[in-house]
Amino acid sequence: MSQKTNQVEVSLLGKTHQFACTEGQEFALLDAAALLNSTVEEMKQRSSIRTEHNALLMAALHLCHDLQAQKTAQEGLITKLSSHLASSEE
Repeated sequence: MSQKTNQVEVSLLGKTHQFACTEGQEFALLDAAALLNSTVEEMKQRSSIRTEHNALLMAALHLCHDLQAQKTAQEGLITKLSSHLASSEE
């Protein structure tokens, strides 16, 4: 069964783009675009990066780094919880 998609207009770096989006995920896509835009602006202000392309790459790397850190922290919590549950069952 295929999911219904909608076209969503997103502004990135001052330019409008159309993206297909799974129905019900439109606001998540708009929020993601807003986060990307704000991170690009932050990268431009915090460093000597001035081109939009390089700022976009740095923002993407920054967001990926944050995601990896969150995944690592989550895995650590799951391991800790599993260990705690196993020891309490004994």
